[in-house]
Amino acid sequence: MRVFSKISGQARARLVDLGAVCAAAALVSGCGANYRPVITPVATTGPAAQPQSYAIVVSAPAVTSPGIVTVIDYSGDTVLAEAPIGPGPSTFTIDEFGANGYTVNSDGTLSNFPVSPSLQAKNVTYTTLTTTFQPVNFFSPSAGLYLTDLSNNSVDVFTGFPQSYKLSIPVAPTPVIMSGAAQVAERDYVISQGNSKGGNVASAVTCNQSPGTASLGEVDSIEVATNTVSAQIPAGKCPVYAIESPDTRRVFVLNRGDDTITVINGQTNASNACTPFTGQTGATVTCHPVLPLSTSAVKATGVTPPNGTAGMISIAGPVFAEYNAVSNQLVVANYDGSSVSVVDVSLDEYGNDSATFGTTFTIPVGNNPASVTALADGSRAYTANQTDGTVSIVNLTSHTFDLDLVDTTVLVEGNIVDVRVTTQNASQGNAFVNSRVPGYGQPCYLPPALETQTYGANYNLADCQTLPLP
Repeated sequence: MRVFSKISGQARARLVDLGAVCAAAALVSGCGANYRPVITPVATTGPAAQPQSYAIVVSAPAVTSPGIVTVIDYSGDTVLAEAPIGPGPSTFTIDEFGANGYTVNSDGTLSNFPVSPSLQAKNVTYTTLTTTFQPVNFFSPSAGLYLTDLSNNSVDVFTGFPQSYKLSIPVAPTPVIMSGAAQVAERDYVISQGNSKGGNVASAVTCNQSPGTASLGEVDSIEVATNTVSAQIPAGKCPVYAIESPDTRRVFVLNRGDDTITVINGQTNASNACTPFTGQTGATVTCHPVLPLSTSAVKATGVTPPNGTAGMISIAGPVFAEYNAVSNQLVVANYDGSSVSVVDVSLDEYGNDSATFGTTFTIPVGNNPASVTALADGSRAYTANQTDGTVSIVNLTSHTFDLDLVDTTVLVEGNIVDVRVTTQNASQGNAFVNSRVPGYGQPCYLPPALETQTYGANYNLADCQTLPLP
């Protein structure tokens, strides 16, 4: 059967006839001094090109099998590329530019790969680590790569691409994470769960099982220019995470063991403590070396938020936070207290703590929020609730929440180790340049009740870091 055969034949014929007419017209118009208008095409301007924004997922099918890095276009939720990396990747981050990614693998190698929609196995390079190396977490600012190392209680410095080992900087016992500005700054900070006076945690999961029994931690300031320690600043019990304000004037250390935030003044390179004084505007300035997140912490520290303790929970267990530059708020995920704390950490024009600094609102969310992220405009935050498998939406203005339904799922191979995005606001680079591994006070891969049910109350670090079956 021929479909539209006659109509098509007619169309072809008409096109031939029309072509002859056009040719004749061209011949006529080309003779003599007839006026021939000049046509200037008008360039049209379409919408601005959208920046390239990718989500990078590292997954592990098995401990001894090659890991998989998946590049996703999160504006369209499509997988652009997949490539194998080293076996059993355990730690993952990408740099400040969102250009390069790194993993530590179970075979003692460090994977280096460019973040690209055309990523292939041939683009992945490897750095061999020493056999004694005991890495915990990455810190990958705009220049250099750092790894906290338990083998000799140090921070190991790497340079180049692929990264190569340069030197080690001794710090306090059990260094678990390094924090600082995403772009290279004057100094960065290493968070240790032990201290230089001899205190230390009993095991890698002490801060998961009984964080309140741990000794005080320590923050060591690292001068970037000289790779030396310039200050040793006391922290609370079981410090597990830290974040610096974008202007580098304050550093906030989350202490899971005593429900507090240690505040460091980046301008003085010391605890954010002072005797109240009259500021440049004539108002009294009060400094805040510690911020309580629970009523028990209020009682222990003697510090009460400016807005009181209404709605504050009895136990918090902070494990992660984001700093929102629009609202000058710290948004904290309280894993043990199933809540989010929204803390005012604004400064005055002279860099002093503002009159509202420390104002704290506590919002109940789902069970065991392991992470939180805030929109760049400061309107909402989202928590990932581990036990419930839900996402809570927190209104950062009214300090209320609803449950959100995730409407898009992108399948990747194996268990997800971690995920990062190349930009948080589609105009600037990646602000989150340190990794988070389970253990050392960070949530295990299984929720608390299931972890204990599966491995017993005395589970160890290997149990904590065992990925569930896909």
